[in-house]
Amino acid sequence: MHSTLSRFAIARLGALLLSTLLFSLSAHADYVWLERDGATAHAYLGELQPDRPAASAELLGDARAFMADGKSLATTMSDSHYSIANLREGGDLRFTAKRQSSNGGLLFYQAKAGREDTKPVNDLELVPDQAGGNTFRLYWKSRQVPADQVNVYTSEGWTRSFKAAADGSVTITTPFPGRYVLEVTAKVNGTVELEGKKYDDVRHVATVSFVVAK
Repeated sequence: MHSTLSRFAIARLGALLLSTLLFSLSAHADYVWLERDGATAHAYLGELQPDRPAASAELLGDARAFMADGKSLATTMSDSHYSIANLREGGDLRFTAKRQSSNGGLLFYQAKAGREDTKPVNDLELVPDQAGGNTFRLYWKSRQVPADQVNVYTSEGWTRSFKAAADGSVTITTPFPGRYVLEVTAKVNGTVELEGKKYDDVRHVATVSFVVAK
């Protein structure tokens, strides 16, 4: 189940109009998450599973990988995922893309691997209070916004939803080794026009993934 966000005004330049953003409690949407291993990484679409990512080979529009400096990295698509190579050390990796949902809506994916960066880069992003920390704050367009909860999925099949504190921060626990994916999904109220087409259902799905070592 997705988390709920109090209503706040957002400015969307160009095709995305002024609207109200809030977290949806409606039907589940797949998410994109990153798995990084040194100088390479893979972006998966679906849901993290204990045995192997339940990934989809579905083509994503405007797929782009980059570090905090914003420079695009070479991205290739295989049968089940997107691959990014030649990553430099230090800082978090980000991957953004979009696609139409099965009901004709629009999904914006904003994934991040790592929890080193303490400043937001993606439009919707969970940011740690300190590098490597377990307390996160949600940002929209570099502005902190209140998140009621954050959903956590792990490679071991353990899942939890963590509620926000009074200051809007969310502190998670990482009780065992493995890969963790933190997820929030936000829905834009009203109709949004993008590239000449109008959408009544527009959602932003943000994730943060990292590995807790043994």
